[in-house]
Amino acid sequence: MTKPVLSVIDYLIIIAVLLTTIYFGLRYARNQSTTQSYFAAKGRVPAWAIGMSLLATLISSVTFLGYPGEGYSSNWILLVQGLMVPIVLMGAIWFIVPLFRKVIGLSTYEYFEKRFGLFARYYSSIAFVLRQFSGMGTVFFLLAVALTNMIGGNTFAIIIIVGAIIIAVNLMGGIEAVIWLDVFQGFMLFASGIVCLGVLLFSVDGGPAEVWKVASANSRTGFGPYDINFTQLTFIVMAINGMFYAIQKYGTDQTVVQRYLTAKTDKAAIRASLLGISLTVPVWALFMFIGTCLFVYYKQHPLPAGTNANAVFPYFIMTQLPTGVIGFILAAMISAAICSLSADLNSLAAVGVEDYYKKLRPNRSDKEYLKAGKWLIVASGLIAISIGGIYTLIGNEGILGIIFTLYAIFSGGIVGIFLLGVFSARANRQGVNIAIIVCILFTSYAFLTSTPIGLGESKALLLDMGNYNFTHNKLMLGVYSHLVVIGVGYVASLFFPKPVLDKRLLYSGWRQSVREERQEVKQMVNS
Repeated sequence: MTKPVLSVIDYLIIIAVLLTTIYFGLRYARNQSTTQSYFAAKGRVPAWAIGMSLLATLISSVTFLGYPGEGYSSNWILLVQGLMVPIVLMGAIWFIVPLFRKVIGLSTYEYFEKRFGLFARYYSSIAFVLRQFSGMGTVFFLLAVALTNMIGGNTFAIIIIVGAIIIAVNLMGGIEAVIWLDVFQGFMLFASGIVCLGVLLFSVDGGPAEVWKVASANSRTGFGPYDINFTQLTFIVMAINGMFYAIQKYGTDQTVVQRYLTAKTDKAAIRASLLGISLTVPVWALFMFIGTCLFVYYKQHPLPAGTNANAVFPYFIMTQLPTGVIGFILAAMISAAICSLSADLNSLAAVGVEDYYKKLRPNRSDKEYLKAGKWLIVASGLIAISIGGIYTLIGNEGILGIIFTLYAIFSGGIVGIFLLGVFSARANRQGVNIAIIVCILFTSYAFLTSTPIGLGESKALLLDMGNYNFTHNKLMLGVYSHLVVIGVGYVASLFFPKPVLDKRLLYSGWRQSVREERQEVKQMVNS
């Protein structure tokens, strides 16, 4: 199909947003003189901005393009994972936030070392790094392919340009620039999604009622299938996976935990978290429903032959929206990718400095650690750009499903380690180390015996063990790995001495501190 040509106004809007992005880096450059200010902003950011930043951190090109693609080609089943986030976290965020703010300096994985030793720390931080790079590569891939289809250009050039901007913003402004850029992008994201949905609903002949009627008749609504079946993508698979995803993302992921550390107080960090949680699900739902509307619209106005699901939303933007609005939507899409990738880059550098560089070169000056962090920004950015380039060579259509699968594989039992650490005073270093090894073996077995390689009829499993192959849906891999760690870790711990623990590392310790604080307040009131 012929690529529509952008107007001068559209290009000016896109350029203005890119210049604004660079401005944020310059605006906060003078504040970045220490590693704490560079990676944690020293409490200079208000809670509402941190909440918007949490939203933007979790919203990227995957949401902007992947969710409409899934909503167009299927029902809303992949939204179930996101719907589980508030259900799980409304009861857990109250102790997760103060826990980390009290017991770690900068790296989330410092908690794992304090609770279970160095092996647990490095295992969890390496799993985080693998997840981040795979996710960043996908964001680059989606953005580059979408922009190439919409306005032309070279996908590799787009990846390099966007990557260079992200690296520059991080080098100059650190986490403070990233957070305020997230705020800017969050408002753009809401506005662009609402505009697109409004146009779509009233572009369909028959309006919103017809959208619902046609979508329902063609199995584009609902969250099924609802069978209790772990071999297929079902509601129960996504719900269970979503429960662990919620804890993993908000309880063990550096990009999120680092936001807790930037708040001035525990209460401010909790308010920010609740704001981020409450905003994220509506945005995911908004873009998924845009895909549903696209399906109905193109039922009435057939697409050009060969248009795949991920290209439908970009095609609609370029052919159905007016001049100026197109530029705004494209700018919002680019900004979403930049914000998400900037957060990832800053968190990778923080983990690199805290978990690795300081271990290799202890007792050095903070100036040296800050310099190392900036070099890690550059190195991580170049690696992510390279992975994005590789993805464009491979290409795929079901990108959202691929992302969820990679996340499940690279979860590697991290939630299991965290839950044992927080809730079991009996779990110890030796037991958890055994559990991690068992988890690695299990994950390797499940991945190898369920992943085909080759083309057409020549496809074969990487490892075929016949009746003993892993046949459940790959998203359950992330669930089982956590359960393996919890079960094996607890039982194995019984064979070793009970650890002597800092009570602040446990949920029971947090509960005790809350009771003591209430008692102190009560005594002050009575006196």
